[in-house]
Amino acid sequence: MSKKLILLIGAPGSGKTTDGKIIAQNHPEITTYSTGELIAKEIESGSAIGKIGASFVTHGDLVPTAIVIDTIIDAIKRASTQIVLIDGFPRKEKQLNYFCDFVFNHKDEFEVVSMIEVRVSEKTARERFLASGHTQEMFEHEMRDYTISVADIEAHFAQKGILTVIDGEKPLDEVIASLEAHLKTRL
Repeated sequence: MSKKLILLIGAPGSGKTTDGKIIAQNHPEITTYSTGELIAKEIESGSAIGKIGASFVTHGDLVPTAIVIDTIIDAIKRASTQIVLIDGFPRKEKQLNYFCDFVFNHKDEFEVVSMIEVRVSEKTARERFLASGHTQEMFEHEMRDYTISVADIEAHFAQKGILTVIDGEKPLDEVIASLEAHLKTRL
């Protein structure tokens, strides 16, 4: 039985990691991973992958695609559930292409059932990002990376008929209700 994958993206500060964690808490049949947290664990472990990742993260740069993909695929394979939600992925077109090629070549193991974008204004994203203890420079850097790639990512999954946009400006309980209502249609 193939693993069903839900991809959750949004601008830095959109709340996607919080949303993903709440969904997993409410649904024990779903395992959630944050791309950023997976990379952070590799860095903390001092592994070879972690050391490479650390050199990029300390400068606010995105970790190379191959490292991100390998880390995510490994986590998906280890997940104890058949449904896996990954937040913060893909973050750039190269990740999208590499991951989609991988999934296509392993369609008996993996199926992307939904791409959800938690959409917020840049103003809201900035306020939330800065409130969580990050710097203005980090926000500008991450927002620029997100803005460069999001249209291509949206277009790819819209063409496949699996893109859903959730209004992340609403109160958290309404965002979660929207996410759960959508997931019921996909799982």
